[in-house]
Amino acid sequence: MSNNKILILGLLITAGVAAFLFWPGNESPSDLFKSGTEVVMYKNEGCQCCTKWGDHMHEGDFAVEEVPVPVLMQVKRDNGISRELASCHTALVEGYVVEGHVPRADVERMLREKPDAIGLAVPGMPIGSPGMETPGRAPESYDVLLVHNDGSTSVYSSY
Repeated sequence: MSNNKILILGLLITAGVAAFLFWPGNESPSDLFKSGTEVVMYKNEGCQCCTKWGDHMHEGDFAVEEVPVPVLMQVKRDNGISRELASCHTALVEGYVVEGHVPRADVERMLREKPDAIGLAVPGMPIGSPGMETPGRAPESYDVLLVHNDGSTSVYSSY
């Protein structure tokens, strides 16, 4: 074996040992390749406004996984979302529920403030909310609601 090959082999072994010794203990290797805060969005198959909301979230520090489900209302019920609060998709992020077309800034604010609550909801599908932009139509006014643990709500922000 030539000296160059021995040197390269030695460097590779040293790099491997260093990687083993200094690998972050509480992260799996796949965690190093994730970008952003994980959001799991449950939706009806083929819903494009949900995908557009996911794209809106991707513009921030969020990695959105879309999960089509056959019975979306069951996901909502299982996560404390009533029929009155329902929209076309239900997302889970860091232990909170984000129901419907909630603006990214409100999700970011919630994650900073960490309220003792179920999460945020924009009932229905207001025109002009993230994912519901419609060319030629003026945005509708809407409220983002904070959903408290008892199911009651309060206005978190207004648009």
